[in-house]
Amino acid sequence: MIIHVTGARYLKAYQFEVTFTDGRTGIADLNDSLKGAMFEPLRDPAFCARGTLDSEIGTIVWPNGADMAPEYFYYLAFRDDEGLAGLFREWGYLRETSAATR
Repeated sequence: MIIHVTGARYLKAYQFEVTFTDGRTGIADLNDSLKGAMFEPLRDPAFCARGTLDSEIGTIVWPNGADMAPEYFYYLAFRDDEGLAGLFREWGYLRETSAATR
């Protein structure tokens, strides 16, 4: 499944309402994802709010050149959806769990 962001709106505190090519809309909370030098400026909520949709690449981008994969936004928005767990594993966002840790 190839997914792209088709709509994005900053809400508050590192949260974006995001719409995808499959028609689903959800809230992606970036709070725990802003690590490393490229994402450090996004820790400032005012700067984070400057994220805009780049329809050519199908994801959100920021003025400093930062962006995240559209699949990652999808994961953040729908990570609690058990029906998508297989897809998230395929994309590498979820690990297989052993019976002992379930």
